[in-house]
Amino acid sequence: MARKTTPAKTAVVTIAAWTIGFLIFFPILWIIILSFKTEGDAIKSPLQVLTSGWTLHSYAEVQTRSNYALHFWNSVILSLGSTVLALVIAIPAAWAMAFVPGKRTKDLLMWMLSTKMMPAVGVLVPMYLLFRDFGLLDSRIGLVVVLTLINLPIVIWMLYTYFKEIPGEILEAARMDGAGLKSEILYVLTPMAVPGIASTLLLNIILAWNEAFWTLQLTTKNAAPLTQFIASYSSPEGLFYAKLSAASTMAIAPILILGWFSQKQLVRGLTFGAVK
Repeated sequence: MARKTTPAKTAVVTIAAWTIGFLIFFPILWIIILSFKTEGDAIKSPLQVLTSGWTLHSYAEVQTRSNYALHFWNSVILSLGSTVLALVIAIPAAWAMAFVPGKRTKDLLMWMLSTKMMPAVGVLVPMYLLFRDFGLLDSRIGLVVVLTLINLPIVIWMLYTYFKEIPGEILEAARMDGAGLKSEILYVLTPMAVPGIASTLLLNIILAWNEAFWTLQLTTKNAAPLTQFIASYSSPEGLFYAKLSAASTMAIAPILILGWFSQKQLVRGLTFGAVK
């Protein structure tokens, strides 16, 4: 029996949802507001900030000082490259864990997830030495590999949960019709898990786009993404709030727009298999 929802309850839930959403989004909104202020206005009290004049001066200075286009394309290449590479590895791995009988699957999944619990700084020195010796410092290829490896456990975990919701009888029927391993994965399994794969792809792009630790440690100029672009506005002389906010807004705007237009796909994929 469906639960009866009163208008009062609906109003309360709606107000609570909007309030929580506003509180979560408020820091981003405040950064966007500060980006349209001068340095002098940006350090005033919140009420004075809101009532002060609006200007594009900070954006003009950021464009003059930095090569935004280079950092933007580096972020695009790193996030898309690492995501595609992660999916190429994760789809067959998740298929094997979901449909090939094995007693240690859960142990393997827990081991993969445990690698995310280790502080990244614990392997910084060996990673830096490897990059230096192989000539990968400040290179896109090296960063694509690193971003792929750090996000691969999450990608495999997500795809595994989606694949487990697909009835094994469908794959058995495909095998009886003569489908080989390649055809089974490409033409049967993958199309059925498109919502899950799409949400995994979008989430991995967001994680790679926002990765700061490795991009700051292993890049300087040529392969530096937008995280390096933001960090360049924190200097020993102090924080320039207006310019830093403008740089941050320019860095997060593409991913905010992507998240806004793909929110339905994200929700659909993240809830895939939740309702029987």
